[in-house]
Amino acid sequence: MGEETRVSYQEIKARVLAAIRDNTWPPGAMLPGEVALAEEYGCARATVNRAMRELAEEGIVERKRKAGTRVKLAPVRQARFAIPVVREEIESTGATYRYALVSRSEEAAPNWLCAQLGLSAQDRVLHLVCMHYADERPFQLEQRWINLSTVPQARAKDFSEVGPNEWLVSEVPFTDIRLSFSACRGNRETAAFLGGNETDAHFTVERVTWLGERPVTYARLLFHSGYRMTTML
Repeated sequence: MGEETRVSYQEIKARVLAAIRDNTWPPGAMLPGEVALAEEYGCARATVNRAMRELAEEGIVERKRKAGTRVKLAPVRQARFAIPVVREEIESTGATYRYALVSRSEEAAPNWLCAQLGLSAQDRVLHLVCMHYADERPFQLEQRWINLSTVPQARAKDFSEVGPNEWLVSEVPFTDIRLSFSACRGNRETAAFLGGNETDAHFTVERVTWLGERPVTYARLLFHSGYRMTTML
């Protein structure tokens, strides 16, 4: 047992998290049992148990009695902020939801995005522009860039039926998030998509997510004039 005590639960936690980040255990994957992990890492089962408890508390994995431990499809941080799915937000009001893909293109990361996410000019991103409607009324204009180095599987998705918001929440884990809220003055493009006048102010959310040190996506979400956000953390 003396050898086992040399491995701390923090080390086990870091190694498990690294395996999740590099897709050894992708979203939804079942992790080996605590006994198997203790043997693999050369530590006591109690050490593995503590590491798993912390990962569960941080929303990275989900533990169920007799069912084992699974990587969450959409990890939630300790702050308990869950990325909202716009379809669910609209349908919760009783309105009918409709999604439309405006454009989809793969491109080199633009300079401003490189500065935002710490990317290089050689990095490729998937740029998507989408519209979300509530009872056929414009609800949200979504402008999104997905880092293909972190999420290469996005390259195979055409996003014509399911939007990137809903797909990313269900398929790609995140460990960190940055949110910015502002009022953005409209222009000809926003007026064309969201209605109203070109000078209308729109509630705007900028959201960046990371998987460890790797940026996942940058989204800029503009809402129809008069939108009001209500949330509980």
